[in-house]
Amino acid sequence: MIEKYIKLPKKKISDQAILNFFLSKNINLDDSKIRKIEVKKNIYRPVLMDLYRLYNIISLNKRTSILEFGSEWSSVVIAKALLENKTKIKNKKYPIYPKFDYHILENENFFLRHTKKKIKYFTAKNHNNKISYYYSKCNLINYCGKFATEYKNLPSCNPDFIYLDGPDQYKIKNKINNFSVASSRFMPMVSDLLLIEYYLTKGTILLIDGRGANAQFLRDNFKRKWIYQYFKEYDQHLFYLNAESFGPKNDLLLKFYQSRD
Repeated sequence: MIEKYIKLPKKKISDQAILNFFLSKNINLDDSKIRKIEVKKNIYRPVLMDLYRLYNIISLNKRTSILEFGSEWSSVVIAKALLENKTKIKNKKYPIYPKFDYHILENENFFLRHTKKKIKYFTAKNHNNKISYYYSKCNLINYCGKFATEYKNLPSCNPDFIYLDGPDQYKIKNKINNFSVASSRFMPMVSDLLLIEYYLTKGTILLIDGRGANAQFLRDNFKRKWIYQYFKEYDQHLFYLNAESFGPKNDLLLKFYQSRD
């Protein structure tokens, strides 16, 4: 079971309890100003339990560097969790100096701008995270003889937490052999993580929101030792990189993740 390696929220809680939880973090998921924009732009409302699990996985497992594919309410929650991790950390026993950097990769300019404004709106009083925003087109490619999708540009980062909830497949316009994923019959098939897999350190966590076909594609093509579990109740796929450590710095970081500090 993946719980041996990743700390998870212990139980499902009500929507109202989740709303109250985030209110205690100064995040109002029912903010009238934001709701007005969502209605106007026909933006989907967030799945509250998904956001609650996302926040707690980052918090409980002391993540220090995050890469997100896609953006929206998840980005606000991630930014807040990372900021709180940075505030709580004491490096006396574990002399590591994480950057606490957060990289948001988006293939839609509107959502990137909207997310940036929303993060600033909810974290203005203590907005000292190192957050980088990236826009990149996403194309259909041939990956080792299989159709997949790939961002044209990737952030230069080495995260210990990756959240995969993008791209929007309807924005992937190119075709190969007359095949296109810009249809409800298909789905995006992100291959970018396969390019950086050998740079990721032991202990890296990957969370995929839905996107079961993409989770299967990654499982079939990853080369290192990943522990995987599907949480059907939440339609979330969770991966933990349990490969060999890269050395003393990696070992120290692993001890830090497990510490009570």
